Amino acid sequence: MPHLDTPGLIQGVTFRLADSLPRSVLEQMRSAAGDSAARRELIEGQLNAGFGACWLRNPQIAGLVEAELLRFDGSRYRLLGWTLMPNHVHLLVETWPDHALFKVVQGWKGSSAVAANRLLGRTGAFWARDYFDRYIRDDAHLAAAIRYIDQNPVKAGFVERAEEWPFGSAHRRTADFSRRVEMPTEVGVPEPTEVGGPCLPTEAGGPGPTEVGCSGGVRS
Repeated sequence: MPHLDTPGLIQGVTFRLADSLPRSVLEQMRSAAGDSAARRELIEGQLNAGFGACWLRNPQIAGLVEAELLRFDGSRYRLLGWTLMPNHVHLLVETWPDHALFKVVQGWKGSSAVAANRLLGRTGAFWARDYFDRYIRDDAHLAAAIRYIDQNPVKAGFVERAEEWPFGSAHRRTADFSRRVEMPTEVGVPEPTEVGGPCLPTEAGGPGPTEVGCSGGVRS
């Protein structure tokens, strides 16, 4: 799927675990390739259903993934917000010259997959190969994107307030990790073809995974 890789953009990015979408849904996604709104709605609903092993509900796994996201924050990109849900990650990132978004995402996923598989004593794909991105158009869009990311665990019913979820920027901000979030001076770029933005459920440290066992009671 096409991605927009222009330095200086703020982009919303979602990437997911390899087993987070059943094969039947992947086939539906291919048939809805020309309808990005339908595709996004399908992905969001399925990720919220909590399919797969939901490895990110394990605090050790979530912690190492979050550490990898923050590793080059301020040197290769600017991370503006993030939330780790049980089988996927949402974040906002400003890309910088010489560090294309696809390379940044590749770095996050590659390093964290090796460490997570080692910790879990497993081999094979940890993350799905692709990711979903959407560039942020203006300040109103940025504020809405931050709210969406922060509120994922609340919407899923895990916590009452966003800052109570341990693996996200809302929690970090309450721990004196705040930073000023603003749009770059120029944003004029075309809308990309692919958009993404799911959300999901499952408790960190909950019961052992089943095929669909990490569902966390998403509220409408």
